[in-house]
Amino acid sequence: MQKFIINCIILIFCSIYGTSAYAQNTKTIKLAAINVLSGKFSEWGNRYQQGIKYAVEQINLQQGLAGCKIELITVDNELNPEIAVQKTKELIENGVKHFIIGAGSHIGMALLPLAQEHKVLIFSYSIEADSLTGEKCSRYFFRTTANTTMHSNALAFWIVMNGYKNIFAVAQDYAFGRDAVSAFKKKIQELSPAVQVKGEIYHPIGQEDFTDTVKTIAESGAEIIFTSDYGQDIVMLIKEADLQGLKIPFAGYYLNDDLVIKETADNSVIIGSVGCENYTLAVPGEKNKEFIEKFYKEKGYYPTWQRSKAYMSVMFWAEAVKKAGTADVEAVIDAWEGLIYDGPAGKWYMRPCDHQMQMPMWVGKIEKNNPFFSHAFIKQASSIAERFITVPCEETGCPGLSKSLIK
Repeated sequence: MQKFIINCIILIFCSIYGTSAYAQNTKTIKLAAINVLSGKFSEWGNRYQQGIKYAVEQINLQQGLAGCKIELITVDNELNPEIAVQKTKELIENGVKHFIIGAGSHIGMALLPLAQEHKVLIFSYSIEADSLTGEKCSRYFFRTTANTTMHSNALAFWIVMNGYKNIFAVAQDYAFGRDAVSAFKKKIQELSPAVQVKGEIYHPIGQEDFTDTVKTIAESGAEIIFTSDYGQDIVMLIKEADLQGLKIPFAGYYLNDDLVIKETADNSVIIGSVGCENYTLAVPGEKNKEFIEKFYKEKGYYPTWQRSKAYMSVMFWAEAVKKAGTADVEAVIDAWEGLIYDGPAGKWYMRPCDHQMQMPMWVGKIEKNNPFFSHAFIKQASSIAERFITVPCEETGCPGLSKSLIK
């Protein structure tokens, strides 16, 4: 009789806080993963989705959370804010209260008002726009990756510490690219006023011809190129640099992307260039080694940065649910503030004042011979501690979530 009563209580709890998306009265917590799964950026979204799915599988194998299994609901936002909003509204109407979202910042901006209005929890491992944990911060949004300023600060720190004096900046011509360069220049001046940014070029997303860009860089006298470019833009830029015989390295946001590196065919420019992220396969330590070995054994491919960032984001959220002892959104938010997750990339801390995760960034040079791929990749990575890259709470523009408890 006692066992029957306990089972009834668990069933009622899960029905209230996490029923199945399409079947009621099952012991599940609904987690909706909103990614771009179609179009030219689908490879990114699919890799993120693989990491999310793996995390959910691991959690469910360990008896789930708060007595409930996680039901993963996969959503294609088509990289379109209107579609993302429409599908999210439908999910909210079906009782979904927890959402994990990928690229891009415009999707996050569009979904934030929904989270605020309906008091559902959104967290992201990919969106870097400063404002989401700055002036637009919300009790219902958590970021489990670096923001743009932190990412630029990490590369600025590495460049200065490695003695470079002359830099050229290349970025895509929209808010993200310009914000990345602006933050980078500001940090460079703070660290070493003697270091010069010799020039800046902003180009349209999807530009196919970088001939003039590379010529301008070559004539500038720069020793290294800072770029926040991603996808085919960074591939085409590196290929053109190699074609023109440019002999200086890149320091890039996304140069730990094995797909980008593979497409450059190990050319003379990619070897010796630097990538920076909050995870790379080359993170040292037994915890990451064991994670990689287990993942590869089970999946047959490596947990490269997109997969691992998404995986660890889910695991961090799961720790908050465990601490709360419930999937109730308000309880999970309170539990997540100030929480530490010790994972494959080191210790992650969720800062209560703005819900911006604090963590080390990992930087490494691309080398021809490495333990992971037949093509070039990062062989060794070193960390840049959060104290060198973070933005103090009082400078973010966020009023202070742990005090104001915006609802």
